[in-house]
Amino acid sequence: MNSALFIIFAFLLLSIYLGIRSTKGKKMSMEQWAVGGRGFGSLFVFLLMAGEIYTTFTFLGASSWAYGKGGPAMYVIMYMSLAYVLGYFVLPMIWKYAKEKNLVSSSDFYESKYKSSFMGVLVAIVGVISTIPYFVLQLKGLGIIVSEASYGTISSGAAIWIGAIAVTVYVMISGIHGSAWTAVIKDFLILGIVVFIGLYIPYHYYGGLGEMFKAVDAAKPGFLAIPEKGLSMSWLISTVLMTVFGFHMWPHAFGGVASARSAKALRKNTIISPIYSLVLLFVFFVGYTAIGQVQGLKGPAADLALLKIATMTFDPWFVGLIGAAGLLAALVPGSMLLMAASTLIAKNVYKTVVPTATDKQVMSLAKYLVPVFALISIYFTFNGGSTIVTLLLMAYSFVTQLAPALYFSLMKNNFVNKYGAGAGMIVGVVIVAYVTATNITMPQIFPSLPQWIQDLNIGVIALLLNIIVTVIVSLVTGKSAATSQGNNETATLQNN
Repeated sequence: MNSALFIIFAFLLLSIYLGIRSTKGKKMSMEQWAVGGRGFGSLFVFLLMAGEIYTTFTFLGASSWAYGKGGPAMYVIMYMSLAYVLGYFVLPMIWKYAKEKNLVSSSDFYESKYKSSFMGVLVAIVGVISTIPYFVLQLKGLGIIVSEASYGTISSGAAIWIGAIAVTVYVMISGIHGSAWTAVIKDFLILGIVVFIGLYIPYHYYGGLGEMFKAVDAAKPGFLAIPEKGLSMSWLISTVLMTVFGFHMWPHAFGGVASARSAKALRKNTIISPIYSLVLLFVFFVGYTAIGQVQGLKGPAADLALLKIATMTFDPWFVGLIGAAGLLAALVPGSMLLMAASTLIAKNVYKTVVPTATDKQVMSLAKYLVPVFALISIYFTFNGGSTIVTLLLMAYSFVTQLAPALYFSLMKNNFVNKYGAGAGMIVGVVIVAYVTATNITMPQIFPSLPQWIQDLNIGVIALLLNIIVTVIVSLVTGKSAATSQGNNETATLQNN
């Protein structure tokens, strides 16, 4: 066993140990399993929610887009910073309502706000549909990272199976507690490694960042600018908007929010996180350096940019540390995703269909669903060819369709009802599903429209139609309900 592989497996075993150890002295009720008994302080909340910044996307997606797309990769920094600004105002409101109503899932929130079990089921289904490609992203990244970092000793397929089994085991045992403790190690390890390689690799090959950027511009003039077509400015703005509004819609993000001890802990998190997200710049630096050092990576192969240049540059033991950081970057968000999906189906679908089910039965079902969702995700991992970034954007297009109903529900005088919220959500999801299934593009739909419209992210188009349908259906059904109530009151007075 080479030193890189030894280090990777050592961190894998450590994560499993922490997952099992974290349950000591705790009675694992649904509330403890899903939201940590709502007792996490600022540090745990920060590290759990920072998992949204540092996933396998950090290592592979960000660097591959810097390597293959250039300037448009900067959308990642933009949307994360803006999402936390929005979260500063929104997350404490969600936390307060969830605590008052004792809610443990995002579906609980919608069901309670709109007083509709149908809304809870619908949100659960949309949440799971969104979660699967996001977890597939983690597994794909895990396979690439472990295979490359072990110098091919472990195949990508074997790494995916090992990682999926590991995360399934510790999610079933410890729930969010294991994720929280593993996140502590993950974030400190990633922070140190990303900053170091982001500075060292450009210096090693070019003598500094300035020379590195000059080399990129000389090799590919205009590569670092936003292009006029395709990934243009309208694509950039629409993609940033879509991801900003969808950022806090993830089912596992609700678990992180609800686990906080106070609203103050959430506000602290949103203040620090935009600065923390700037560390992604160092990943971009590695991707830009790889342009001149690692030739010919096209399509999905571009996801290998960071690992290829790392294995060229560092000794095996340090490559092992990079692989271990990547492994944990997949396991922590992966565990949250599995837990969120299983909780949604058990608590918000099964419990709705079988209202007599006890809390113990719901809890047991949630745990048993974890390996089911893991197997489904493994199937799609081995039967899909999308790049890391493509998978992320597709998942965002789905989950963002939950945003209008949630943001409307936070209004003091919310005119949107369950009919409008549900109809808008369905329209948005159907549009995204159709586009995803048919691979149709905006230029194909609107070939004669201006270029800036053709370049818009389809997720934003679906979101706009979602909002329009939500408002119209709510106004129509709200007016009908008011008219019906008025007619009933009139008839009652006449009868009296």
